[in-house]
Amino acid sequence: MMASDIEQLLKKRRSVRKFKSTLVPKADVARILQCSRLAPSGANLQPGNFHALSGLALENLKSTLLEAAAEKRPFVSQYSYFPSPMPADLKAKQRTAGHALYSALGIDRRDITGRRNQFDQNYRFFDAPVGIVVTIHKDMGKGCFMDLGMALMALFLVAEASGYATTGIGALANYGDLVHSSLGLSDDELVVCGIALGQADKSEPVNQFRTERDALTSFTSFEGFED
Repeated sequence: MMASDIEQLLKKRRSVRKFKSTLVPKADVARILQCSRLAPSGANLQPGNFHALSGLALENLKSTLLEAAAEKRPFVSQYSYFPSPMPADLKAKQRTAGHALYSALGIDRRDITGRRNQFDQNYRFFDAPVGIVVTIHKDMGKGCFMDLGMALMALFLVAEASGYATTGIGALANYGDLVHSSLGLSDDELVVCGIALGQADKSEPVNQFRTERDALTSFTSFEGFED
């Protein structure tokens, strides 16, 4: 693969929020997950576990999560995903991304019910045929979360190259305790996120928009280079 191929793969990849019902063979999921483990990690600790679900196992987890959401059960996150309080510049990015999503779906900003229903799609794994629960040992340091992030990116890119779509589901950690009990996870495992995996339904409006990325000059500095 040429460097240009990798660049195009990165530009092509997007978070998909509506999937076809077409099943994904276990062999494909296993290959994608095995490739994700090729990501680098400090001291080769290879942090993180991936619990792949499909069929009835996935439906049972979805039912548990959706019931909790319908009952407005308080969140029980096991770690902090976003900074608190959220700085104004980051809050602006969050709002812009949310506006793009809801505009694509025709959901007005005052439509609280519509927004809640769309958010609950996280707990449906966006109707993907495969749901992956990502965990990490609770005693791992912050650097190990970075290493796990590299494994997740490897997973996303290999899936994309294999003709599949993905999206990360940070909202899964909102009910980390329920995920624990539903899957019978070890007490040492901390629920980080979920992943939806399958074939993208490209006809859906929710898959027609893309979020913007920062300009190079806003996050990079160069010193000592010759023009």
